[in-house]
Amino acid sequence: MSDFGARDPSAAIMRGVVLGIAPDARIVDISHEVHKFAIRDGALLLWCALPYLPVGFHVAVVDPGVGTARLPVAIATGRGDVLIGPDNGLLPAAAARLGGVTTVHVLEAPEFRLPVVSTSFHGRDIFAPAAAHLARGLDVARLGPALDPATLVASPIREPAIRASELASSVVYVDTFGNVKLAGLRADLEAALGPVRAGEPLSIDLDRDGPGHTIRTTWQATFGEVAVSETLLYEDSYGRLCIAASQADAAAKHGLVEDLAVTIRRP
Repeated sequence: MSDFGARDPSAAIMRGVVLGIAPDARIVDISHEVHKFAIRDGALLLWCALPYLPVGFHVAVVDPGVGTARLPVAIATGRGDVLIGPDNGLLPAAAARLGGVTTVHVLEAPEFRLPVVSTSFHGRDIFAPAAAHLARGLDVARLGPALDPATLVASPIREPAIRASELASSVVYVDTFGNVKLAGLRADLEAALGPVRAGEPLSIDLDRDGPGHTIRTTWQATFGEVAVSETLLYEDSYGRLCIAASQADAAAKHGLVEDLAVTIRRP
């Protein structure tokens, strides 16, 4: 996964490096269309996707700090996966969903890098070779010195605040349909409000200046439970709270953008 896009050859080059070292490797691409430099977006996509992929070696590159003092790391997980990428918050949330972090190693061993390492393409020169050598059976500890997992840069994915009778959340991601993922899970909402039922009215207050910035909606199981273009709040297929509009773009309809604070309560 990366923010490289499809226009440039970067993603294909990384695949080529892997296959040059581990020709029998099977490669699955999650996405190369992560918003440029958007570490949180990449972290959330990994959080969503990796539990559904086989145990393996997962390379992720959203790396605005490439070539700086930020560390290149391999994070081994309880499920048996290894996540490979920059220590910038991109990897820990996904690692937590894969059984948690067991060990972390800094990718320092020169024999498991390309012979020449650039300052601007560590995906090609460090991350892809490390994954390929792991796919061939290399022990992760040989990639470099151990790092205390507690020192990893924390995930930028925000958590909600559970308050009496309301959930303080925020927009964390807008998908290609205009569905709006929020900080938090259904369990967080019900910890604040108690059990929610299909069709129950809810208010979503938007943190903007001036009056009138409240979405009046209902809790629903899925889009087809409401009329076309009507807004709903639901638990998405990954378990996250999500604002959507049936057959419409909820983000555009309500002017919802990433980092906008929202508060959910009963009317």
